[in-house]
Amino acid sequence: MSATVPGQPIVELRDVHVVHRTRGGGMFNRERVYALTGADLTVRAGETIGVVGESGCGKSTMAKVLVGLQRPTSGTVSFAGTDVWSMSAAQRRERIGSGVGMVFQDPATSLNRRMPVRDILRDPLDVHRRGTRTQREERVDELMALVGLPRSVADVLPSQLSGGQRQRVSIARALALEPGLVIADEPTSALDVSVRAQILNLLLDLKDRLGLAMVFVSHDIQTVKRISDRVVTMYLGRIVEQAPAALLPEGARHPYTRALFSATPGLLSPIDPIPLVGPVPLATRPPSGCPFRTRCWKATDVCATELPPPERDADSAGDHEFRCHHPVPAGSSNAELVELARAATGRTTPLHVEETA
Repeated sequence: MSATVPGQPIVELRDVHVVHRTRGGGMFNRERVYALTGADLTVRAGETIGVVGESGCGKSTMAKVLVGLQRPTSGTVSFAGTDVWSMSAAQRRERIGSGVGMVFQDPATSLNRRMPVRDILRDPLDVHRRGTRTQREERVDELMALVGLPRSVADVLPSQLSGGQRQRVSIARALALEPGLVIADEPTSALDVSVRAQILNLLLDLKDRLGLAMVFVSHDIQTVKRISDRVVTMYLGRIVEQAPAALLPEGARHPYTRALFSATPGLLSPIDPIPLVGPVPLATRPPSGCPFRTRCWKATDVCATELPPPERDADSAGDHEFRCHHPVPAGSSNAELVELARAATGRTTPLHVEETA
């Protein structure tokens, strides 16, 4: 990909919807799964965006839309100013395939088990016909050195590597064509705890050295906050808040963002979960109005009838946007919100956040 100017938009989503049809509901009345609804997001050169939310909230679907693996049901996806789905298949393969790299959750399944590491890393170069064969072999050596892999593993199959080494191969493959954007979908969840920090540090180092933009999808909220410039909170297929990472968690305005952070352990503060009511609604039957209203301690009648419009926090230079009729006052402590939630709901059940395996 050609050099990008820091702050220049790379990928933009505008009112993107992804709706799947299920096998249930009968032949003529199949149910619909609303995987992504009304998503608006801009990924700029050089920035890291973290995406958080409970399982099934649409994080991975949005990642697939960003990388061109999922065609939206409606809305527009623009790459470097051009509508992705108005391109021909060959144009998408060239522009998206070389401009965006993807690191998948489980390297054991995302790497070809029958190909040695050298062939895995050379494959994108062969497909896009980059350089001569000698230049491609040299690029493979560069990639292995870049991610800290010894040359001795070049002719080894993925099954003979450790989990951390396999994920380094995945990262090297994602960087093979020098993309301007890397999408990392749960890149550490399949790894041992002792290896996660190494992979995260590698990603951060590569981002700084290569000037990459990165979208980092994870359940590990504290890690997302640490490595991101901006954090996107998703709930039931919708983006409910986008905020600079430095403002979180106390500066979050959406109740769900505060509940997520309150339910995750931090080094400097104990877990003090804000209680929520009931289970997550089904994606086949999302609630009317605000999708979070069925679990929110601040919900009123207007939340059931009207979708909250996007609002911007005047103190954040336009980088903080949220959708809520009754936003949390900035700077509210967890203790205050816990007491308000308990008084409003009469429940003490905390939000359950899936832990990374």
